[in-house]
Order: sequence, then C-alpha cells, then structure tokens
Amino acid sequence: MTSDNPKRHYGDESPILAFATVPGNSALTLIRCSGKGSIELVSSVFSADLKNAQGNTIIHGWISNNRNGKAEKIDEVLVSVFRAPKSYTGEDGADICCHGGASAGKAVMDVLKNAGFYEALPGEYTFRAFMNGKIDLTKSESVMEIVSAKTETGRRHAIMRLSGSLQNEINEIKNILVQVLAGAEIYLDYSDDEVSADDDEAAGKLPNINMAVDALKRLKKLSASWQIERVYQEGITLVIAGRPNAGKSSLFNALLKEDRSIVTEIPGTTRDWIEAWVNIEGIPVRLIDTAGLRDCEDSVEKIGIDRSLKLLDEAELVLYLLDGALEEITSEDKIFIDKQITDKRYIFIWNKADRCQSPPNNKEIPGMSLICVSAKTGDGINELYTAITSAISRQTSLQSGETFAAAVGTERQKNLADAASRALEEALTLAEKEEPLDLIAPLLRDAINLLGEITGEVSTADILEEMFSRFCVGK
Repeated sequence: MTSDNPKRHYGDESPILAFATVPGNSALTLIRCSGKGSIELVSSVFSADLKNAQGNTIIHGWISNNRNGKAEKIDEVLVSVFRAPKSYTGEDGADICCHGGASAGKAVMDVLKNAGFYEALPGEYTFRAFMNGKIDLTKSESVMEIVSAKTETGRRHAIMRLSGSLQNEINEIKNILVQVLAGAEIYLDYSDDEVSADDDEAAGKLPNINMAVDALKRLKKLSASWQIERVYQEGITLVIAGRPNAGKSSLFNALLKEDRSIVTEIPGTTRDWIEAWVNIEGIPVRLIDTAGLRDCEDSVEKIGIDRSLKLLDEAELVLYLLDGALEEITSEDKIFIDKQITDKRYIFIWNKADRCQSPPNNKEIPGMSLICVSAKTGDGINELYTAITSAISRQTSLQSGETFAAAVGTERQKNLADAASRALEEALTLAEKEEPLDLIAPLLRDAINLLGEITGEVSTADILEEMFSRFCVGK
C-alpha cells in the first residue's frame, strides 16, 4: 500500500509519520506516528498486539515486513503508545524508538509507509496539536523558536512562551477590552426612552476608560519587546575589517576560539569573507572575517574587497583593526576612519598590542577611542567583549534594562499587537472627544479580534497553512 499522496493537506486525519530525530551515527532513531488508526497500523507490523495497549506505556518487540506470507524481522524497537487526548497532537499515536544509523530508521519507515502511513507535512504534528486544542498559536510558534534557538538565552525566552507567558498576557489584555466593550454596548442597547437625564450624560462617554488606557500600555510594551526578542533569535552581523595584515583573521579565530581562518604574514591571504556564529552574552553573533581593505590590481582580490565593503554597509557592528606592529596609524587608515568616526556601529581596535602597547592618542583623530587587544596572547579580549556587548545594547535598545514578563516571539505576533494598539488608540482618541459610542465600539471589537489572531482564537485556514509550512518536518 503506497503512502505517497500528493493531494494531502493540513487538517485531515490521515495517519502520518516522520523522523523525530535526524538519522545518522547515533545510538537511537525516533519515528513519530500520529493520526486516526495509527496504533492499529503500527500493530500490524509489530510482534506484539498494540490494539489493547494502554496509553503512556512502552512495549518491546520487533518491526517485521511480511513478504510472501513470511515475517522478515527489520529491527528490534520500543514502541511508546499514546491515546487521545493525552498525546502531543491530541490524537492516538506511537513513537517508535529503533536503532540509530542511516539504514535502520529508513527500513522501519519503509515498512510503516507500506502499512498505510503518509509522510507528515512540515509542522503537521504541531498543527494538529493546535487544532485539537492542546496548544494555542503562541505556544505553537515557540516550538520552532526552541528548535532554532542559537543561544541559551534564546531558548529560555522561547520556553517562557511555551509555558504560556505570552498567551496569558494576551488573554488578560483581551479580557480587559471585553469588559470595556461590554460597558459601552450596555448604553448602545438602551432605547431612547429608557435613558434618564443622568444616563444621557454618561452615554456619551466610554465606560471603564482607565482600563482601556492600561490595556494600551500593556500592548505597547508587548510590541516593544520584539526588538529585543528579534536580536536573541536572529542575532546580529558583526564584521571584522581593516587593512591587510592587521590581524583580522587572528582576531576572528580568537573570538571564535578555534582556528577557522588561515593566518599568515602574507598580506592579502584572506581573499573572500568567511563567517561563523558565536555566542556573546547570550546574543547570537554572525561573525565575519573579511578581505583586507586596500587599493590593488589583483582582480580576484579586488572582488573580495568589494564584497567586504558591501558587508560593511549591511553590518550592525564593525570591528575596525589597526596594525599595532606599525606603531602608528597609516594615512590609509586615517582616511577610512575620518569617514566613519561618527558611525556608532564602529569599534576601533589597536591590535597586536603585545608588540606595541602604547597606541596613538586621540589627538591624531579627534573623537576616536581605541581598544587595545592582542589576538595572539588574548590580552584585551575581555574588554573587547564588554565593548561589543555595550555596542549591541546601543543598537538594539537592550540598554534600557527593561524586563518583560511576557514578550512577542515572532514578527506576526508583533504586527498584530501593533494593529490592535492602533485600533485601541483610535478608540481612545474618539472617547476623549466624546464621540458617539457606536463609533468607538467597532474599534474595540477590532482590537479584541486582532488579539484573538495572535493566540489563534481567530484564524483562517490559509494563514495557518502558511505559518505551519515553515516548520521543520517532524514537529
């Protein structure tokens, strides 16, 4: 029975399977199965009967392939049985733990597909968990945040959202606005002859307006959190630049704590840029070593220099190295620094401080502050880390020191929070002008619905499919 069905789509109940671990040189491989009839299908190729197995139990046995009426053993496995609704997806399911390596998992997968399983779509398990009410959209998105987290800090922030911090904050704000809207609609539901003189005066004002103001403050704080969360998730680009032989590759290796770039005394050794990710104070940093900046006739080196200059324009931060072995700032460096001295992205470094410990004073280039570093001995590296962290803070508003009990974790969430803020701001502006409540109430409803979109209480099939299709297979 083939399980290759190109017409499958999100939202059906087909039995699905996928690798939950990457097949390779490991002790174990995990295959996740879920969907209607999934336990029965696994049982059909398993040496023990799973049909009457209780949920949350583990059963040992063999996966076998029936050929010509004879059972051929494929692999010795452990099957974890899950019964709806007590499973990740809220459906019946089974996790099959087989031997690691490139072959065992694939062989078990082939048997299961022949038994009737379909290959899962990207993010289909989490999609089903959402559709079955196991998690909301904020928790769904946090699953992929955890998988793609580049640093421990990013993982911790994603875990907070998976634990419900964002969902709870959104629901609290939404409940406040529901109360405000309910108060407004009470007046809208009165007929003219039911409103007294005193009520007439009140009917022109938004009830519980202070609650709406508080909700707006909380919404704006949520929106502001994205700038910081984006840094922890996506990181920043930091480019190391300077003239040939200034020690860029040595500093690159020192910050990375491994020998990645080739280091020689020959100027122009680095012909093109090389990059690697490094963790600096919990922030993922895309560190790039570039070709030395100079005028040259070599066409290949010139291409590398042009690429380096383009990277300088794109970088959030730049470490510009000066060659301390020369004991002075060259005229070429002075020309470059003069152009960039007011650019807050630049950190100027006096490298090879082990060979010349006294850098030029800032009288040569007013406003320039130098950090003394020896990429060879490691002296000054800690001070450089501090300078980089401070510069990142200036660039990303991390320096505010503000903490967020709840924070948005995706641009989708941020955009919806912004839209809800705009609707609420407009409602409050009309309320201050004592405009009719029938103009204000629809704006409050819009804000509530937009908050519902963040958690998935309000959603469409197209939006959900687009969102979950970006997940990895097996999640």
